[in-house]
Amino acid sequence: MNEQTEYFRIGISVDCVIFGFYNNELKVLLIKSDLEEFRDHWSLLGDLVKPDENLDNAPYRVLKERTGLEDVFLEQVYSFGDVNRHPAGRVITTAYYSLVNVRDHDLKLEHNQLHWHPVNDITTLAFDHKKILDTCIRQLQSRIEDQPIVFNMLPQKFSLRELQSLYESILGQKLDRRNFRKKFFHMDWLLDANELEQDVPHRPGKLYLFNKARFAQKNLHSQT
Repeated sequence: MNEQTEYFRIGISVDCVIFGFYNNELKVLLIKSDLEEFRDHWSLLGDLVKPDENLDNAPYRVLKERTGLEDVFLEQVYSFGDVNRHPAGRVITTAYYSLVNVRDHDLKLEHNQLHWHPVNDITTLAFDHKKILDTCIRQLQSRIEDQPIVFNMLPQKFSLRELQSLYESILGQKLDRRNFRKKFFHMDWLLDANELEQDVPHRPGKLYLFNKARFAQKNLHSQT
C-alpha cells in the first residue's frame, strides 16, 4: 500500500452539541455510548459522514435520525483531529452546536437512550467529547453578546426574568438586573407582548417577543 492510499484511510465524522434551557439550567442532550471501550459513558450525538454526503448536511441528518429535530439553529464550531481520539482508528470530527427550545420540541427520546444533562454536572464524557462540549460552550458565550441566537432556546413569549436566567446559565455568572434590562431595551431586540406571566410563584412579569423583523433590518443596513 503506497503512502497516498494511506491518506484516504481516515474517517470523517460530525458531533452535535445540542443545548437546551430548562428549569433555569443550561442542558445538553447526550446519548449512551454503544462502544465497549466507553461502556456506561455518555457521549454527544454524532456519526461518520457518508461518502456521498456533504459535511454540512451530516449534522442535520444526525439530528433528524436521532431526535426527529428539523429546521433548527446549527453552527459549525471547530474540528478535532487528535491521532488517538477514537479507538476504531483515525477519525477527524467537526463539531456543531444547536440551540433548541426543550418545551416546544417533541424529541424522540424513548428509543435512543437520550437524556438532557445539566452542563454544570458533566465531568467526563466518552472520546474527547468533554473537550468538544467545552469548546462549544466558549463559542456560544462569545456569540451571545452581539447575536440574538439564544432566542432559539426560549418560548415565543418570555419574561425578562427568564431571559436573564438563560444568559446567566450560559455565561456562568450572575448579572446585574438593571444593567441587563437597560442593555436589551437599548438594543431594541424585544417587543412588548402586552401580556403577563401566568401560574408563577412570584409577581407576574411582562412577556416579550423577539423582534425578528427589526434585527433583520439592522443586519441589512450594516451590509449596505
